Amino acid sequence: MTSATSRISDLRRAAAALTACLIVGASATAYAAAPAVTSPSVRVNYRDLNLATEQGAAALYARIVSAAHTVCTARDSRGLSELAAAQACEAQAIAHAVRDVNNPRLAATHSAHQRQS
Repeated sequence: MTSATSRISDLRRAAAALTACLIVGASATAYAAAPAVTSPSVRVNYRDLNLATEQGAAALYARIVSAAHTVCTARDSRGLSELAAAQACEAQAIAHAVRDVNNPRLAATHSAHQRQS
């Protein structure tokens, strides 16, 4: 396995870990199950947000994007394949988190950001 292929696999695991972290429980705080392979993960708490408002959905979206960036950052920013893999990891992690939260306002916020990109 090449270094780039290994890094892409690491980023995919990181995206999966972030998605697992964002699965919503009754407390509105998500916790990741311990994965078999240690992958970076970030817990995103949004208990303080009202997702029925645009502001709440936008705040959660910003937290998700920040978490995805933290988990999916490329180690070597000079390698184009690593940068592309990190960007794909972030996009996948964000999309999965938005889907897992299953909130129409959050989904609309995500769609609006997708159109702007």
